[in-house]
Amino acid sequence: MTAEPLEIHLEEQDVGRNLRQEVRAGLTAEEKWLSPKWFYDARGSQLFEEITRLAEYYQTGAERAVLLDRAAEIATVSGAKTLIELGSGSSEKTRLLLDAFTRHGDLGTFVPLDVSVSALRESTARIAVDYPGLRVRGIVGDFTRHLDRLPAGGRRLVVFLGGTIGNLLPAERAEFLAAMRAALEPGDWLLVGTDLVKDPAIIVPAYDDAAGVTAEFNRNVLRVINRELDADFDPAAFDHVALWNPEREWIEMRLRARHPMRVQVLDTEVTFAAGEELRTEVSAKFRPEGIAAELREAGFVTSEFWTDPAGLFGVTLARAE
Repeated sequence: MTAEPLEIHLEEQDVGRNLRQEVRAGLTAEEKWLSPKWFYDARGSQLFEEITRLAEYYQTGAERAVLLDRAAEIATVSGAKTLIELGSGSSEKTRLLLDAFTRHGDLGTFVPLDVSVSALRESTARIAVDYPGLRVRGIVGDFTRHLDRLPAGGRRLVVFLGGTIGNLLPAERAEFLAAMRAALEPGDWLLVGTDLVKDPAIIVPAYDDAAGVTAEFNRNVLRVINRELDADFDPAAFDHVALWNPEREWIEMRLRARHPMRVQVLDTEVTFAAGEELRTEVSAKFRPEGIAAELREAGFVTSEFWTDPAGLFGVTLARAE
């Protein structure tokens, strides 16, 4: 079976407009910031794949261990007819679920949602070949804006893996979960992966590896802005910084200016003092009771919470009330 034509709700001009708006807002803020979504051009995606294979980066392996152990249970408990994946990328970990649902026999449709047309076209084509009895319907969209475009009907399971929910600030998370609940019917399911609070000596190296791959990934956002907005950042003039914030229990990735500089972006001159930092990512870490509380506030009830054997990463299965 071949994948259905992609359903596109996000055009290139939309992405460009969002980039310009966010870069202007972030670089003119009192404390400068950029959204982590702009890391992921082709080079950024390649660098992130390298990161997931690093010894320091425990998240991917830990989450995969949970899915290997619990995929059959997820299929049985949810009884989903439609599996929807947000920020799907290559959908590699999701194949563990697809295998379990295929054995369970109930799944009819797989709906991956991602901002990248090329990545989605490639992944849906592969999945359609590997799972010939499955209807594969890709949606090009932004999970912070297009949850109302998810297909209705049947018992649905929405999958949001990789700890990506931690990249949203608390208010953004609440808004996302509320929109997620509004898009679902009572009895539908949400499966979400969350990195857990632990010793910062384990967390920080995952964002500041010895080989410097994460540093290159961090600086890549400046290369994206240079290319897309005709800016003149010198990425080599910024040091990569990863800091643990114990009060907010999140990691912050930043770029620190090595010397004073002036950068032209969007017909605006942006100045940096020596040592000034530009925040590029927040990655919140969670406690089980905090995850359950945020889901409950949005209208979900936690059915199951699992971790890998080392207790590094959590996966929550929650039902829409």
